[in-house]
Amino acid sequence: MFNVSQVNTLTYNPELCNGCRLCTIVCPHAVFTMINKKAHLDNPVACMECGACRLNCSEGAIAVESGVGCAAAMFRAALTGQKEATC
Repeated sequence: MFNVSQVNTLTYNPELCNGCRLCTIVCPHAVFTMINKKAHLDNPVACMECGACRLNCSEGAIAVESGVGCAAAMFRAALTGQKEATC
């Protein structure tokens, strides 16, 4: 299991991956790639914790607390009229 807890809440268990590729399709920052018919956590620090990968993973191989990281900061900045988001 991979956890990049120093950067974000993303965790991934490749043993649970069924190779559906949905995480690679829905991730806006290309955090996952496919290698040998399994998802590979290729760029974990790029995760903005939007939760799209977790919501689309039918096997429960991915966990992330959406709404706590950069995605939440970007939404908050847009809603409050801030010029920059602080992640």
